[in-house]
Amino acid sequence: MKNVTISLDDDLYRRARILAAEEDTTVTAMLRAYLEEKTRQKEEFERLLKLQNDTIAQIKSFSASQRLTRDELYSELGDARFR
Repeated sequence: MKNVTISLDDDLYRRARILAAEEDTTVTAMLRAYLEEKTRQKEEFERLLKLQNDTIAQIKSFSASQRLTRDELYSELGDARFR
């Protein structure tokens, strides 16, 4: 595990310590949780962006005038959850 040193102004540090005490945690634990959440969000965004790009790449052709029945649509999707 790596240690990181940051500088905070006195007022921010005081308010962070109060908040941490109210949440029965530490400023360090709060910062760790924040960074974990931010990196998780970025990873999830990148995963979803890749999924979107892969899905778009799989679309061979599309015409707005193409009309499918509900059964045809779900058959195309191949997902039994919608049937």
